[in-house]
Amino acid sequence: MPKESFFKNRIRSIGYALKGMFLLLRTEASIKIQFFIALVMTVAGFYFEISATEWILQLFAIGLVMGIEGVNTAIEKLADYVQPDHDPKIGLIKDISAGAVMIVSIVASIIGLIIYIPKLM
Repeated sequence: MPKESFFKNRIRSIGYALKGMFLLLRTEASIKIQFFIALVMTVAGFYFEISATEWILQLFAIGLVMGIEGVNTAIEKLADYVQPDHDPKIGLIKDISAGAVMIVSIVASIIGLIIYIPKLM
């Protein structure tokens, strides 16, 4: 079997990543909520004419929260596949994964407050 070219391999990888992204957006309630919040914050950014630096921070925060949520979902799905029955060790792993999402969500919220509170005053 001939080896696939690097370019074709990258295109295929992008396809798999897009499939995963849309699957996540279609099937997971948490990411749907986060996506809605991201849209609201994007509209707010245009409305309040935030600076380029504020856009960078806001987009980074949005991307980080949604990316970590995707990793959290993958960990939860893998844990459920490996151990479908209730298991305290699996529960601990899932709690830690959810905790990571909570940490980046809190930091993203603080970034949002730093950006928008002065604009609301």
